[in-house]
Amino acid sequence: MKRIITDETGAATAEYAIATMAAVGFAGLLVVIMRSDEVRTILFDLVRSALTFTNPNGETQVAE
Repeated sequence: MKRIITDETGAATAEYAIATMAAVGFAGLLVVIMRSDEVRTILFDLVRSALTFTNPNGETQVAE
């Protein structure tokens, strides 16, 4: 009986399965968040501001 209780065969596989399920759940949450119009707008504005620069003359130009 002691051998059955202390046997850890398959414990690593179970841990990998739990970690994989957690990662899948997190990915699903990110998909739901990324489909939101507000988040899409924020990310679009962030990328646009990263590609936009101002020259010393004060004119704004967008990188093409």
